[in-house]
Amino acid sequence: MTFLTRWLRTLAACALAAAIVPTVSAQAYPSRPVRLIVPFPPGGAVDAYARAVQPALADTLGQPIVIENRAGASGMIGAELVAKAPPDGYTLLVGNVATLAMNAGIYTKMPYDPVKDLTPVMQTVMVNYVLVVSPGVPVRTVAELVAYAKANPGKLSYGSSGSGSAQHMAAELFKAQTGTNITHVPYKGTGALVGDLVAGHIQVAFADQASMMPQVKAGKLRALAVGGARRSPEYPDIPTVAEAGGLPGYEAVAWQGIAAPAGLPSSILRRLNEAFQKVQADPEVRKRLATAGLTPVGGGPDEFGKYIRSEIAKWSKVAKDIGATLD
Repeated sequence: MTFLTRWLRTLAACALAAAIVPTVSAQAYPSRPVRLIVPFPPGGAVDAYARAVQPALADTLGQPIVIENRAGASGMIGAELVAKAPPDGYTLLVGNVATLAMNAGIYTKMPYDPVKDLTPVMQTVMVNYVLVVSPGVPVRTVAELVAYAKANPGKLSYGSSGSGSAQHMAAELFKAQTGTNITHVPYKGTGALVGDLVAGHIQVAFADQASMMPQVKAGKLRALAVGGARRSPEYPDIPTVAEAGGLPGYEAVAWQGIAAPAGLPSSILRRLNEAFQKVQADPEVRKRLATAGLTPVGGGPDEFGKYIRSEIAKWSKVAKDIGATLD
């Protein structure tokens, strides 16, 4: 065997090894625990999703799933953490309409770009919202709430999980369409506002069913309507805001999705999308999601990316129309 022949064979072997390494690396993922960053406090819809899928996701990926609540700044603290993490699939964002779309239309300055700095993995669920009032408010319908608010401008206040949150935008859209004056009181998460709402320190809230309906069932709050275009399958007797308040076209629903840092390898992206699709098809997981008022969606990364861009455009216009831009 000549030196040239040996050299060519060595070169070919090296090329083959280089081609095999990415495949082996992709097959090895994940080889350690995966973090799910929840950019809101415990007790809200985003946290509820993470905890509903955690056990099944751990089984599917074969690694522990660690949930970390990194709340603050309408979810931007947690989202920024993920945006700046290594694109290796071990740090994932449980994002929602605020962190992935609304914030981009509301805030003039953001520490991350939801399109450029994050990789969409999958849209996970739609979140059913409900309009509730504390028992001390003398209304039982949306129409009565509008009439009472107009007769008492500035007397009512509504709570949200923070300025720029989906709850904030849902209420501001309601105010704009009804011409009412209801004062905004931002909280650090949905869980924090529930106590004040039950106590009557604030009187109104648009929030997820999982947070509000247990209080409604206990008689501590009164549900007036749901925010979606259609009635909730779990609570068919509760009308929509559009039909109960004479507000055709009103719709306030939230959504969630998984995102990873930009630059995530396609093999890992595919693995994660398949894992979340499998988990959400599990009957037990679907039951937990339904209990929390979360409706599974699914789909591919490209589909989710297009949806995020369309939602940014939609909520940017809404923010401009109702004057909800923030620094």
